[in-house]
Amino acid sequence: MTVGSALLSFTLVAAVVTIIPGVDTALVLRTAVVQGRRLALATALGICTGALIWGTAAAAGISALVTASHTAFTVIRVAGAGYLLWLGAVMLRDAWRRRGSDLDGQAAQLPQSARRAFLRGLGTNLLNPKVGVFYAAMLPQFLPAGVAALPMGVLMALIHDLEAMVWFGLIIGGVGLARRWLVGGAPAAVRVRRAIDAVAGTVLIGLGVKLATSS
Repeated sequence: MTVGSALLSFTLVAAVVTIIPGVDTALVLRTAVVQGRRLALATALGICTGALIWGTAAAAGISALVTASHTAFTVIRVAGAGYLLWLGAVMLRDAWRRRGSDLDGQAAQLPQSARRAFLRGLGTNLLNPKVGVFYAAMLPQFLPAGVAALPMGVLMALIHDLEAMVWFGLIIGGVGLARRWLVGGAPAAVRVRRAIDAVAGTVLIGLGVKLATSS
């Protein structure tokens, strides 16, 4: 396997993984609807930074050690599950509180800091050990013989991040086209935004429970 063919194969696999709906997509979608493009992009950058850290760790062999250590994996898994459950609960709370209320006023009360949005996205991925397991399982399969593992692994993680940012950009752009209507006070807009919060919160709680009960 040459470096070119390895990168192409990994790119195709990573693209499929990227577009599968999950916690990252739910978090970016919800942030784009409620808080706008800037904070959604900051959240996406945080998510991709977390993935890059896991990818680099996998290339260096760290995540393989975490995978092999039941205690280390359990600690990160429980912390990550708790974080996802907390995020989901907050979204469900917001969906319920917005019932029959003005969403513009509610959105104005949410954190408007790009730094906090970035850290929220970063924490989502860093506290998900399955991201590390993915890289630990995938990178060795696409590592050509005689090629240094660390730079090759980092390059593949960067490719995955680039694909993720393109995907998130499409999501954010699509939401941006409809956001003028979504941020309005019309009853239909209120129902749509409540539904997005409710669905995103339910997805995060479901993923948190799944992560907490995984072996």
